[in-house]
Amino acid sequence: MSLKRFRKDRLKKQLFTKNRLVILNEETFEEIFSLKLNLMNVFLVATLGAFTIIFVTTYIIAFTPLKEYIPGYSSSKLKQEATALAIKSDSLTTILHQNELYLAAVRKTLTGNVDHIKLSKDSITEGTTNSNLSSLNPSEKELELRQKVAIEDKYNLFEQAKPKVDIVLFAPATGPITQKFSSKEKHFAVDIALPKNTPIKAVANGTVIFADWTPTNGNVVILRHNNEILSVYKHCESLTITQGDVVRTSEVIAIGGSTGEQSTGIHLHFELWKNGYPIDPTQFIDFD
Repeated sequence: MSLKRFRKDRLKKQLFTKNRLVILNEETFEEIFSLKLNLMNVFLVATLGAFTIIFVTTYIIAFTPLKEYIPGYSSSKLKQEATALAIKSDSLTTILHQNELYLAAVRKTLTGNVDHIKLSKDSITEGTTNSNLSSLNPSEKELELRQKVAIEDKYNLFEQAKPKVDIVLFAPATGPITQKFSSKEKHFAVDIALPKNTPIKAVANGTVIFADWTPTNGNVVILRHNNEILSVYKHCESLTITQGDVVRTSEVIAIGGSTGEQSTGIHLHFELWKNGYPIDPTQFIDFD
């Protein structure tokens, strides 16, 4: 027990024994600097210094831009660029999907490959008769309301005339229709008989997205108009425009002829498409 106490007192004496740190001039032995200290003071100062260094280093790594120079940390600029690239890639994916749908519609326009089952839109399918129309007869209250609205519209002086349609189509050429539009026979166009060298005109303002020769349909022109409408002109003798041109309504774009393997004489094979589906042109254009 005494030995243990002796060692304890000896350690305590070593820790708290005061020592002097003296700095002397080597030549004159003059005292320049002196400091009284013991082992306990040295230990405390070293511990506080270590904690201070650790705290400062942690703060620099966590809250200052200097951490970007440490291997393994990504810079803020790199994060911003990665975010911008992610947004661009998402936008490009959307645009690519839209272009794929648009090219698919143009491909259908050129080949006429449309599933008959999908032609179920009101503006595309041919009208069908329904024998049970009794439920469609208006009631007396509906007739009174219609008459009241008609009278109000008749004497409304502040109503301005507005067009009922967004686009008006001009006849590309006039003449007798030799073959009508028929979705059942997969003839998604009207064939118009023409005299030789008849000018073919644009049905509306638009952009030329295709103007070239094809073995099956001869010289073909495809125009893109507003409201996702495409107009197609096939079997032309010659073309007066090129791809990428902007045309106006009734502007001459081709000369009527009989080119291509499927041609059956001088005529215009005219098609109308909307959102990838064919439309009967006679519902919007008078060819007589």
